[in-house]
Amino acid sequence: MQSINDVSQALLAQVVTSDTPRDILKSSEIKDLYNQIAQLDPSERGAYGKQVNTLKLNLMSAIEVREAELDNATVTPIDISAPWDVNSRPLGLLPTTYGSEHPLMKELSVVIDIFTRMGFAAIESRQIDDDFHMFGALNFPENHPARDGYDTFRTEENFIPPAHTSTMQHRILKDGKARLEAGGQIAAVSYGRVFRNEDVDATHEHTFYQCEGVFVSETATLGDMLGTLRAFFESYYGQALKIKTQPAYFPFVEPGLEFAIERPAALGGKPGEWLEMLGCGMIHPNVLLAAGIDPTQYQGFAWGGGIERLVMLKYGIEDLRHFESGKLQFLRKFV
Repeated sequence: MQSINDVSQALLAQVVTSDTPRDILKSSEIKDLYNQIAQLDPSERGAYGKQVNTLKLNLMSAIEVREAELDNATVTPIDISAPWDVNSRPLGLLPTTYGSEHPLMKELSVVIDIFTRMGFAAIESRQIDDDFHMFGALNFPENHPARDGYDTFRTEENFIPPAHTSTMQHRILKDGKARLEAGGQIAAVSYGRVFRNEDVDATHEHTFYQCEGVFVSETATLGDMLGTLRAFFESYYGQALKIKTQPAYFPFVEPGLEFAIERPAALGGKPGEWLEMLGCGMIHPNVLLAAGIDPTQYQGFAWGGGIERLVMLKYGIEDLRHFESGKLQFLRKFV
């Protein structure tokens, strides 16, 4: 059994260094001292109890002194923006004066710049949407198997993190309807992050970026679309390109096509080596009708493709996972 003096000295020593000194009053040592009173001879309890009370009074005085010290202490401000303090450099990293733009954001800016110079408005896509804009407005019938092909995430409230930037197409068409009917045209690209329930590997990611284009007028043709896309790719890669298409099925276009370019020799390609770059086609009449646009008077084309695919080809990147990895060794190549 510890003596009162031993307990007193130990607790007073704790108070002097504690940042929460009042918590010491709840310590098990003090509870033990009070519990011992019942085990003493009745003739000894009075004197013992006074000693315990004196200990507690001394602790209270010491606690008040310590709390006053803490209140008056000078606190050194912390720079919460600093990645580490000046005396330590963890993981062998060097501090940098400025951050840098992510390679995807850099290249997305290039893509948007090309299309805006071609006369397209640029609209950022949403990162949460509903079933109507994801499927219904794009001519996906209820329970159609094509809905399953998108490996769509859903929230408990049945909202959807978009699996494609096509979720913006209905909004673009509705917003442009008045301009179209006034003799103008609809020309816009939507861009942003999309999400799919994919198994991640060197060529697949659950999170990636897309850019979608929409053009509607009284005279839009498939030839206009092919010319637009060819002009974009030649501008982006800075050289003349051969192109080809092949039929493909997408519920929101008819006819639907896969658009490919012959891999440029300057980017390591060989003659006859084709790369599919995006899906495209003439906007389905049902999609125009859903936006209140008369498909017998107006027609248009749309396309959509991934940004990562463009960048991987341009810089010879072999693994899609690098973009979301946060690896500084990879990111510093683009500073």
